[in-house]
Amino acid sequence: MALTSTHDAPGAPSATPSPSPPGPPPAVPGRLERLARRLFTPQGLLVGVAVLIVGYLAIVPLTYLVHDTFLSQDGSGISVGSFRRAYGGNAQAGDMLLNSLGFAVGSAALALVLGTALAYVQVRTDTPFKGLFFAASLVPLIVPGILYATSWIFLGDPQSGIVNQLFFKPLFGSTPVNIYSVWGMIWVQGLHLAPVAFLLMVAAFRAMDPSLEESAAMSGAGRLTVLRKVTVPLLRPAMVSAALLMFVQSLESFEVPGLLGLQNNIYVFTSRIYFVLRAYPIDYGAAGALALGLLVIAAAGVLVSRWLQRSSRNFQTVTGKAFRPRPVELGRARPWVGAGVVVYFLVTVVLPVVVLVYASFLKYYTAPSREAFRSMSWDNYSQVLHMPLAFTALKNSVLLGIGAATIVMLLTTVVSWVVHRTKAPGRGLLDLLAFTPIVIPGLVLGLALAFVYLRVPLPIYGTLLILLLSYCTRYLPYGMRYSSSAMAQMAPELEESAQVSGASWFQTFRRVLLPLMSSGVTAGWIYILVVSFRELSSTILLYSPGKEVLAVLIWEQFENGQFTTLAALGVCMILILVVLVTAAYRFGARFGLQND
Repeated sequence: MALTSTHDAPGAPSATPSPSPPGPPPAVPGRLERLARRLFTPQGLLVGVAVLIVGYLAIVPLTYLVHDTFLSQDGSGISVGSFRRAYGGNAQAGDMLLNSLGFAVGSAALALVLGTALAYVQVRTDTPFKGLFFAASLVPLIVPGILYATSWIFLGDPQSGIVNQLFFKPLFGSTPVNIYSVWGMIWVQGLHLAPVAFLLMVAAFRAMDPSLEESAAMSGAGRLTVLRKVTVPLLRPAMVSAALLMFVQSLESFEVPGLLGLQNNIYVFTSRIYFVLRAYPIDYGAAGALALGLLVIAAAGVLVSRWLQRSSRNFQTVTGKAFRPRPVELGRARPWVGAGVVVYFLVTVVLPVVVLVYASFLKYYTAPSREAFRSMSWDNYSQVLHMPLAFTALKNSVLLGIGAATIVMLLTTVVSWVVHRTKAPGRGLLDLLAFTPIVIPGLVLGLALAFVYLRVPLPIYGTLLILLLSYCTRYLPYGMRYSSSAMAQMAPELEESAQVSGASWFQTFRRVLLPLMSSGVTAGWIYILVVSFRELSSTILLYSPGKEVLAVLIWEQFENGQFTTLAALGVCMILILVVLVTAAYRFGARFGLQND
């Protein structure tokens, strides 16, 4: 067997090439270059645009509001003169502050008490007529605040209100109910918000383990003792959250104080801002000072609620153990509780809608009588159908609702991906910016946008585009809530599997994320469409002739004293909202919204 030498013979060519001289090492991209490569991709550009839009919507209007409020009247420098004009030397400033706080706190308390009590009865007892609770919960969506307040004007007016004319005057010879008071405002706002509080507290009751209540009852505690010492403390985090939402919504409410308070010279922040902007010459600085005061109170309410919730983990009762709440048997009280449910439904839902329909058939509003029923006609509806602005307002409302819902949900879907799926620096700040508009009252937002586009040389003020910007900013936090919830429910492995299979980020986003998020995204789209359709507070300062929406058209009928025409227009608006909500529910059911 021959052995092979490992050395080449002398003079033979070498089998291995001679090593080449070492070249320069491959260039390593710097941090700026790597960042630029990540940004200038479809994914980076899309995310960057979404972040810029959120920052613009949340920061720019407030920046202009603060700047123009502290700007002196001659524009020469910083001044606090606008605050002196708004608050100093004005005897109504103190009353306005007290009225605003009293109205917001009273409305929130009434809504929270009613909502919590109704949720307890619905979830924890065997009361009859449980279906009426959820029928009543649709009131805030189907009956806008401006129509709900108008209905209670027909019911509680001191001179012609049905409650006074048909009940108190024949029995007691007097008319004690006066809806044009702070207590009347609290009553209307509290009843209108009670269904929202009910839905929030129903979710809290269903998520709470009732074993602690059952243990207290087995130890000999009575129902009221269990309710006071066990149930209410366990519900404290949910009650604080609901109270905050009711407080902020009451504080920013314009419809109820505008329709009821201004009739008796009762001002709150929102109605005072509107009054200042309707005066001549317009004092934008004083209006801005009032707006900032309202914003500070709303932000203080958020901080107080967070302070109250600092120990919320001490009240967590939902664990990994399964539980099923056992309904409390009402026994002899069951018929009485059932009767109370029916009365609540009649007072809060049926009566306001029926009186609105009744007024829509009258030429002049009057309490029900034989003469009133004989004079009924379809003239108001004919007038609405022949009203040139009616179809324009309907078209504008539909366009703005669809546009705002689509833009907000697409934007928040991308932003929620950045917040929940990346480790980008500042993602927590981005999340905070997206939720910032929730503490900005609608009227303040409208004023802030007016400050922006009265200064910026863009042809936006007085067009539908500024209303669209207002709606997108106002409902950005709600869209973020829906998108974040849907994003948080999905495991990241689904996206990783798609990317391993060769899908790009855009393909993964379009074919994996969006279909899986369709339930939450569709629910948010439906909600924003409906609430945009009846929005007034952020619209009243920004619309121009020919750019009215249905809510503004109803407000104009109120200012002109056309109450019966207003009623007919309101009935048409309610019917449209019923169709929208019904169609949205059926459409949403295809995506599993009934399980959300």
